[in-house]
Amino acid sequence: MRHEVTPADTALAVGSGDVEVLATPRLLTWLEHATAQLALRVLEPGQTSVGTAVRIRHRLPTRVGDTVDIAVDAPSMDGRHLLFGVRATNSAGQLIADGELERVVVDRSRFLANVP
Repeated sequence: MRHEVTPADTALAVGSGDVEVLATPRLLTWLEHATAQLALRVLEPGQTSVGTAVRIRHRLPTRVGDTVDIAVDAPSMDGRHLLFGVRATNSAGQLIADGELERVVVDRSRFLANVP
């Protein structure tokens, strides 16, 4: 997945800082979206996956106008738990972030029934 960094994606815009570079919360959103899409491949009808753990390191700032490529490894599976290795690189091919995201496969109806 490729994203172009816009002013709306900056730390200043999302409130996570006061600089106009890619915000970590926006980067996390892009990474989580990519893992959710890949998780669809292992879901059965009536199932969904939910994010449960995040461990990422945001290594380099990215300017507005630059592009970010998101890469996700096929998940390792342990029962209902899916663990994804994730990476993000800028247009120069530099690693700007890496880490792991965990998702858990749940029954959609049961999950929603337990939401307060």
